[in-house]
Amino acid sequence: MTKVAAVQMVSTPVVSENIETARRLIGEAAQTGAQLVLLPEYWPSIGLNDAERIHHAEPFGSGPIQDFMAEMSRKYGIWLIGGTLSLVSQQPGKVLNSSLVYTPEGENIARYDKIHLFGFATERESYDESASICGGDDVVTFDAPFGKVGLSVCYDLRFPELYRAFGECTLIVVPAAFTYTTGKVHWEVLLRARAIENQAYVLAAAQGGRHATGRRTWGHTMLIDPWGEVKAVLPEGEGVIAGELDVDLLASIREKLPALKHRKL
Repeated sequence: MTKVAAVQMVSTPVVSENIETARRLIGEAAQTGAQLVLLPEYWPSIGLNDAERIHHAEPFGSGPIQDFMAEMSRKYGIWLIGGTLSLVSQQPGKVLNSSLVYTPEGENIARYDKIHLFGFATERESYDESASICGGDDVVTFDAPFGKVGLSVCYDLRFPELYRAFGECTLIVVPAAFTYTTGKVHWEVLLRARAIENQAYVLAAAQGGRHATGRRTWGHTMLIDPWGEVKAVLPEGEGVIAGELDVDLLASIREKLPALKHRKL
């Protein structure tokens, strides 16, 4: 058995505050015996405007946020998937929203730049990530000791073709900052669908609560097994969920219902 954990946060606009919160919660996750820990999307900062996102962007490979993640993975001897942070892009006025993976030795061995950029508008709220973020192009997986892990972020969840492109994974991760409006209807349904159709564990780390900026995120950080059952969930507020990956269960499900082998398209 491999134990994994996901961290839920209610990030502020202040990077140093969020780093200290993440430090505490990663420590709590490590104390559960987790070998892999996932942070949520935008964990270093949820600011008031796009200018703050650009201001906090780091060059890939250097900066206090990346140094912190490398430090935490080494300190606790864990695989750490750093939710997302803003990285400097080649396009002026825009950043990349990127997920970085660190080994127990603190080495960055994978980077996924969020492909699908969120856009949503009602009379009360509106979001347009494309105004300040460049979308990525590459599908990214990495090999952990327990199997292949597929990297996705938040809005990607609505595009099942990305998950098919991973191939057969043991674990799919979804760091997110789902809005309260969309999350209460779509979040769990989409996560369970991705687990069922790909016959893989899904670990989703969310932002969850009322932020200092006034924004409200849905939360419900959770672990879902390959049969689509929710094994752990944290509805709202800061905290950690943990659970086990049972590769024998995964193999049994794929043997009894070989849907992945029955694909025609």
